[in-house]
Amino acid sequence: MTTLVDVVVIGGGQAGLAAGYHLRRNKLDFVILDAQDEPGGAWQHTWDSLHLFSPAAFSSLPGRLMPTQRGQEYPDAAHVVQYLSDYEQRYSLPIHRGTRVQAVHRDGPRLRVETDSGTWRARAVVSATGTWWRPFLPAAPGRDLFTGRQLRTTNYRSLADFTGQRVIVVGGGNSGAQIAADLAVADGVELTWVTQRPPRYLADDIDGRALFDAATARRRALDAGHADTGGVASLGDIVAVPPVRAARDAGLLKAEPMFTRLTTHGALWADGTASAVDAVIWCTGFRPALSHLAPLGLRKARGHIAMDGTRAADEPRLHLLGYGDWTGPASATLIGVGRPARDTAAGIAQLLDH
Repeated sequence: MTTLVDVVVIGGGQAGLAAGYHLRRNKLDFVILDAQDEPGGAWQHTWDSLHLFSPAAFSSLPGRLMPTQRGQEYPDAAHVVQYLSDYEQRYSLPIHRGTRVQAVHRDGPRLRVETDSGTWRARAVVSATGTWWRPFLPAAPGRDLFTGRQLRTTNYRSLADFTGQRVIVVGGGNSGAQIAADLAVADGVELTWVTQRPPRYLADDIDGRALFDAATARRRALDAGHADTGGVASLGDIVAVPPVRAARDAGLLKAEPMFTRLTTHGALWADGTASAVDAVIWCTGFRPALSHLAPLGLRKARGHIAMDGTRAADEPRLHLLGYGDWTGPASATLIGVGRPARDTAAGIAQLLDH
């Protein structure tokens, strides 16, 4: 069955919901196709101890403030899931759940969106699938020989799963630091945290509010032809959220240089020593989940698509939302996705008027 619609939004997480809010304000006919069976996007799959970087008031989607969470300055992931669920209900967003998009093709004046439950033909498409579904796994020597457990950031849930084990956490970003801090305070876990370079903590008083301002200032500078301010990267790699700060200040969060290689039962270090390891958790970043756009032939260097704002430069009927600064300043955050979502809806409305 093929259904005609003005706009298809692919992905029902925070970026997809923000797009839906602004598409509705522009009175456009649209649907949101989401592969998940429940609301909440990637937030429903994170680890138990994860909290936001910012207070609730600074973590809101357009049109509705996130309520505060009792007893928490920085809300946890479960609170975010509830907020996103309430948000889509409040605005009666037309979400089709359990619908996995397989491919997007050019089809005359429309784009054809093929799913596992039917086909949609749209005058414009917003891709908002994010990065959580495509964690990056480096080609570390010996990785295929190691017989212990190997997990990615997306597979970690709780420190209770590692009681009595020797664990290496790989990665010097926020995920690596937070998961390492989680395990560092656990009884019965022997933790080794390894990073490519010494950890770079942001100042303790910096949270998501400052990061959003830094990302926005960088984009404005670049758009005006000024020198690159460096944005968030100029401030550091790790937000010192309370659990990370506590583990660091207690001397429990010490980063070691990267191991030379993995062995069958452990790791080998540069000085020739070997250590037995039960599990390795790879917190080594993410890549944009864009395989459904492959038929359009738009991918450039580093897997990115050339952009004009949020619009694909080589396919004006396609917009990308929520993948990082290259699709809008801080667009991968709750507070940051609102502005590029507004611009996306306005651009689509203008396109459809012609």
